[in-house]
Amino acid sequence: MYQVRTDLALETREKFEEDNVEIKGVRLEEEQAASDIHISSVIIETENGAKAMGKPKGNYVTLEAPNMIEEDEGYHREISVQLSRVLKRLLPEGESYTTLIVGLGNRAVTPDSLGPRVVDNLCITRHIIKEFGKYVIGDSCHKSVSSIVPGVMAQTGMESMEIVRGIAKETKPDIIIAVDALAARSTRRLNRTIQITDTGINPGSGVGNHRHALNCESVGIPVIAIGIPTVVDAATIVIDTMNNLLDAMSQAEQIRRIGNSYEKLDMMEKYELVHELLTPQLNTLYVTPKDVDEAVKRLSYTVSEGINIALQKSGKAGG
Repeated sequence: MYQVRTDLALETREKFEEDNVEIKGVRLEEEQAASDIHISSVIIETENGAKAMGKPKGNYVTLEAPNMIEEDEGYHREISVQLSRVLKRLLPEGESYTTLIVGLGNRAVTPDSLGPRVVDNLCITRHIIKEFGKYVIGDSCHKSVSSIVPGVMAQTGMESMEIVRGIAKETKPDIIIAVDALAARSTRRLNRTIQITDTGINPGSGVGNHRHALNCESVGIPVIAIGIPTVVDAATIVIDTMNNLLDAMSQAEQIRRIGNSYEKLDMMEKYELVHELLTPQLNTLYVTPKDVDEAVKRLSYTVSEGINIALQKSGKAGG
């Protein structure tokens, strides 16, 4: 059976809503954080809920900003502030904890380079604090922060989890923040959505390239994952196009009959139909927007600023 590929817990829950299926043990909370910034929290509370969702128990917070692709510095600053506010809810209490930030992905492949680029813009302080003490930093970046870009298996011959676990064993951080590019099942969420979760991450799972999980169980330290969807699969694009076409041409009787038949299918049946119609070459095709270079560059800075604000001593972003 064809599986719709998405890393977003919100999209997984929406699929059940489309099928009129209620999931026990899964709760949804929503808030309008700021102008054009909507925050949805999917909380998986039980093992049955986790099994139905195909995701571990925990909190999955989705920050949706439709204008995130625009070059508006003020708007991106607000996104960073809201991201830091969500992060602070998941980070340990107090100001003395140490953080290891992991930039997952392949720097040489633009849609997969979000993690490494975020690390490039971080305020890294561990080496300074170890050498001179925490007071030399001042109030801007008080906490001890270190980072690593482990690369991908084709480059290192090692799982990212193995590299991170070895580093964590040596440096002993209190918490890990992992940043990675994700896959979505909706084109409207490409480069417009940030997911933050306290359950860790399975690198590559959204595109069917399963690697060892990076989570508390595998490394022995709580892992917060931050991701932005940068790709969708070909079936998603075909379905979005068919829906738009049928809406636009609903006046024609013949098209209306085709549309009525198509609309009777649920989302999973639509994906299976399109999957059968696509050629084998297209079935493995993942697509990213043409301006992905500028988008990833801009979004990586937005995410890094959110992390930097969240790790400030003064907590200016609010709790």
